[in-house]
Amino acid sequence: MRAEIERLVEEIKQSVGLLRRHLDVEKSTARLAELNKLAEDPNLWSDPQKAQKLMQERTSLEDALSGIGKVEQELEDDIGMIELGEAEGDDGVVAEAEAALKNLKKEVARRELEALLSGEADRFDSYLEVHAGAGGTESQDWAQMLLRMYTRWAETHGFKVEFLEESEGEEAGIKSATIQVSGHNAYGWLKTEAGVHRLVRISPFDSNARRHTSFSSVQVFPVIDDSIKIDIKESDVRVDTMRSGGAGGQHVNKTESAVRLTHIPTGVAVVCQAGRSQHKNRAQAWDMLRARLYEMELKKREEKAAADQAAKTDIGWGHQIRSYVLQPYQMVKDLRTGVQTSDTSGVLDGELDEFMAATLAQRAFGTTTGEIEDVD
Repeated sequence: MRAEIERLVEEIKQSVGLLRRHLDVEKSTARLAELNKLAEDPNLWSDPQKAQKLMQERTSLEDALSGIGKVEQELEDDIGMIELGEAEGDDGVVAEAEAALKNLKKEVARRELEALLSGEADRFDSYLEVHAGAGGTESQDWAQMLLRMYTRWAETHGFKVEFLEESEGEEAGIKSATIQVSGHNAYGWLKTEAGVHRLVRISPFDSNARRHTSFSSVQVFPVIDDSIKIDIKESDVRVDTMRSGGAGGQHVNKTESAVRLTHIPTGVAVVCQAGRSQHKNRAQAWDMLRARLYEMELKKREEKAAADQAAKTDIGWGHQIRSYVLQPYQMVKDLRTGVQTSDTSGVLDGELDEFMAATLAQRAFGTTTGEIEDVD
């Protein structure tokens, strides 16, 4: 075979090897057999929510395992076609098989991305918090821009977005906001966005049109279900109630119903004001608190614990994960992966997939972003 074809075949084989190791084929096969047995239980649908999640996991595993087998078989077939074409001197057959290999490489790249979303909590819905950094109106306006960016990303991907808390800025923007993003693998994608985001632009609030740098932080944690047990002592939690406030309209309800829970041992605090009753907000806040503590436990197991901890410290220089420069040039650059684009308006309108995919690849495989650039 020509050197170019040999290189292509070797790249596909390496990618398949990574997929098999990441999926842990033996463990996943055993889990699929367990799920198939559970699916035969006639009482399964007595709990529709649990049944739906089980079937989603089953479908995901089936697709991943069958996908690896399909790729391996197609690779073998394409190699056979190339060898046959070369033996018979048929360049047309060789060219056709080579084109099939290139398409197969794209298919493997797509499956690599799907394999990245196989973490313990990746399949869950997600809470996302935005907090303005120091800088008053500038940072508060930037926080609102980030909130819109993630809302647009979620809506574009068919996720449901619910506003749980929103605190207005003094003049413009927001001090903080919490949304719940619901959909398959919502947390798996959004977890890549946790950290400090830096904006450089000509300030619309500066009469002298000077360039300003603003910071806002994003925190992400999974919406856990009944399969995750997190025990919290009520004596460890301080409960505060307050009047709901925010942008008004459909987002929040301005009554004496907002609830803040503070977990005293860790200092973790959550606020919910979306419901019309204090009872509903209290229940939602407890769910959020359990999710936050679960997310903290997950982070202890991750190799990137140090970077994640830095994202929770000062909202300012030295802790940012991404820079959004609107002046004097147009550039969004992720400081973890090196991915960058000059399409700043597209990014701020929710086009974040390239950044998310690169971060997932780096965490799972330690790869460069170039290995996933050809994904359609």
